[in-house]
Amino acid sequence: MIPNVKVINPTITEDKESKIRVAAYCRVSTNSEDQKNSLMAQMRYYENFLSDSETEILVSVYADEGITGTRMDKREEFQRMLKDCRRGKIDRIIVKSISRFARNTKDCLSVLRELKELGISVMFEKENIDTANITDEIMVTVMGGLAQEESASISNNVRWGIRSKMKNGTVKFHSAPLGYDLYEGNLIINKREAEIVKSIYKMFLSGMGYDSICRELNESKVIKNNKETKWFPTSIQYILTNEKYIGDSLWQKNYNTSMPYRKVRNKGELEKYYYSKTHEPIISREDFEAVQKIVKERKCPNKELIKNYPLSKKVYCGECGSLFKRRFKNKKSYWICREHYYNAENCRTKPILEQVFYTAFMTMYNKLKANYSVIFTPMLTQLQELKNKKYGSNKQYIEINKEIAQLKEQTHVLARLKTKGFLDENKYIEQVTEINAKIDKLNRELRKIVRCDDDDEIINQIKEIASIIENGTDLMTEFDDVMFESLIEKIIVKNHTEFEFNLYGGLKFTERI
Repeated sequence: MIPNVKVINPTITEDKESKIRVAAYCRVSTNSEDQKNSLMAQMRYYENFLSDSETEILVSVYADEGITGTRMDKREEFQRMLKDCRRGKIDRIIVKSISRFARNTKDCLSVLRELKELGISVMFEKENIDTANITDEIMVTVMGGLAQEESASISNNVRWGIRSKMKNGTVKFHSAPLGYDLYEGNLIINKREAEIVKSIYKMFLSGMGYDSICRELNESKVIKNNKETKWFPTSIQYILTNEKYIGDSLWQKNYNTSMPYRKVRNKGELEKYYYSKTHEPIISREDFEAVQKIVKERKCPNKELIKNYPLSKKVYCGECGSLFKRRFKNKKSYWICREHYYNAENCRTKPILEQVFYTAFMTMYNKLKANYSVIFTPMLTQLQELKNKKYGSNKQYIEINKEIAQLKEQTHVLARLKTKGFLDENKYIEQVTEINAKIDKLNRELRKIVRCDDDDEIINQIKEIASIIENGTDLMTEFDDVMFESLIEKIIVKNHTEFEFNLYGGLKFTERI
């Protein structure tokens, strides 16, 4: 009797794993319709290009729209692609040209070297450069430099054109402040919004400050031009100091630097151009000048006095998630939830004395210091054991390590044969070079496996935290801002007497006062 035999066909996953996993990267620099069409064409091209390939399979098309090529950190899709590379999801990347990949030579080479370490090659179609060949790195340097020069040249030409228009007064508006609508490069008054602007000027001239005006607008739920009802002091300050509201225009308040491109405030480095009566005003010149006088009088006379405090940008409300801001009242420093401050109906969290946070931190630190051996020693031991167990059960990880050990043993055997005269110098070098290339490839595979998660980073951060506490003072009796900055990532205010301290490395400790 013939036994039943179940025939197992390869799954889609197995079929995918047998092919080279390819990612395609596309980018256009503006949001114009022509560029959008170009981006869609690029995406369709790569989707069709690999659809019938027997050796390669398309993982994804990563496409950035309307983003500059000079700043890699601003390209979300590019960063997502790098993240997938580090997680071992990609074997090869195809790009139309180096200028689409990066226009900054330093960043370009930095990323290519990292990808090479991960065993990922990059193919630039226009320049016919494949980083799988190590000698191409020199060519990438040259082409990257050319792309950078091309980008700088184009940007300089664009800036020169804009500045020429500023100089002769023919530049068009590209955005409209609250109170105006933009129509064919011109500012047209928006009656509803103009009334809001007038009321802000009126409140300020009556003696109200930025914060008070904010509270008034937030409580009245006044809608801004973007349909939001949340107002901030910076918005009020911008409106009260903007010359657009008297019908004038000051051009080149900001400018873009050369590589790398950054928008910075023009503090006299470049000429500014002021033109009167470029559009219809909302505020009279008399009121505007009166406001500027008050603004100047209220300004802090010494800007060096303005500083960040230890708790700045670290304290968050547990109820609404907003950041806390510092207030000074009755000779005491308080921290208050921004949402509660501007609209108490949306958040019930009330102000908390600054010293309460400091006392809670000192209490938490002293507990960690006193119980160091009970908390950190077993924690680090367990984390390391879990990591070893994780990779120890990874068959691929084990097999690669075995193969590396065997190859290294081969090099030792070849060295002994050469020493005894059984192998000539040229043959020895040829075989050792070939073996070392295999070892390098396997090491890249190992790095891809280990870098698929953040285990190492978390363990290192916790080790650093443990070291800081171990070497710190035995008993903290006064608040130590350096120690606080080194340990605390953020604080979550659960209520007036309960704080959650989030340490670097993901550790969380709750302290009650």
